[in-house]
Amino acid sequence: MAKTLSLSAAVLMGGLFVSSAGGADDTAPPPPAASQCLQPGGWARVDVAPPLSANAVSVIADMAQREVVLLGEQHDDADHHRWQLQTLAALYAQRGDMVIGFEMFPRRVQAVLDRWVAGELTEAQFLEAVEWGRVWSMPAELYMPLFHFARLNRIPMLALNVDQKLTRAIAAGGWDTVPEAEREGVGRAATPPEAYVDFLFDIHLEHASMRGDKRGAVQKTDAEFRNFVDSQLNWDRAMAEALARGVPVDGAAPGPLLVGIVGSGHVRYGHGIAHQLRDLGVDRIGLLLPVPASADCGRLPAGLADAVFAVPAQPRPTPPPPRLGVSLEEHRDGVRVAEVAMGSLAARTGLRVGDVIVEAAGAPLKRSTALVSLIRQQPAGTWLPLTLQRGGETVELVVRFPSQQ
Repeated sequence: MAKTLSLSAAVLMGGLFVSSAGGADDTAPPPPAASQCLQPGGWARVDVAPPLSANAVSVIADMAQREVVLLGEQHDDADHHRWQLQTLAALYAQRGDMVIGFEMFPRRVQAVLDRWVAGELTEAQFLEAVEWGRVWSMPAELYMPLFHFARLNRIPMLALNVDQKLTRAIAAGGWDTVPEAEREGVGRAATPPEAYVDFLFDIHLEHASMRGDKRGAVQKTDAEFRNFVDSQLNWDRAMAEALARGVPVDGAAPGPLLVGIVGSGHVRYGHGIAHQLRDLGVDRIGLLLPVPASADCGRLPAGLADAVFAVPAQPRPTPPPPRLGVSLEEHRDGVRVAEVAMGSLAARTGLRVGDVIVEAAGAPLKRSTALVSLIRQQPAGTWLPLTLQRGGETVELVVRFPSQQ
């Protein structure tokens, strides 16, 4: 989903492991120090307390026996996608019957994914047909190696998501206000764990503060928050149902290994997709996450995942291309702002959901891809004037791109 209310911005690293009660075992080795547990380029099991360093072969062998494996990501981190690719390759070597599901695609483009895997489309044709610039705001080059891996090996790709229109409708009025015919076949989500609600409330508070709301004025009982939870649960449920359809019923022949490429927020603690999968009768689920190699292994929260991979730090000699931090969609008069990321350049500029950008740099704007390309080519320290329609009024804004540090 092209999203900014994303649960997948980063893995939260707070919390402590608590050792299990019981008598001392003089024969057991002492728990590994944090520096021994999480080495750059290595794995650690975090489904135990304290966490333990793990052999890559043993982690992959374990995950290959599951029904569904979820690989989390921070969407704009290139190393997370490289880790996903190597993990996919390792799993595929163990279990060649595989289906890869992607959060990035709404289910309405499933036929396009099938044509891509069959080798019928060029990259440009594929990205245009799936409306990449409209439905997913991240650079396509981050994901193309994953898509090529599926095409090269003829591994089916599965569109896990629903259309943005449904998510926005639920966020606006709640699940019950959306007619059944407009729910894209998604069923009612299972009641979430309270810890997940707390997590979502923290995200909701951040959005509220961006609007200038005082923290104490926002409550969990507010209709706006309940609707926000409904929209996130529908998101999790939709992806879980898409994956669960590939899991054979009891007594049937083993099915393919279903691997989900999704944001880390949908994976952490098993509160998101995995919780909904269990409600659908799928229990053999693997949860894998990338974390910074600098993370304090001893402070990785218990149950964060089955295992984590320590992504080594790398120098960044050049700044990444500028990003506005919005989700865009086509509009008859220009390009509509569907969502605005917290703390983003768009938020600081004053862009709002529902704004229709009609001009950029003094030129008419008709396609979201044109705006994305313009922004990515914008030199550091420059200004980009935008003309937009807001509530029947014309508004002039200037995006001020930060200077290089």
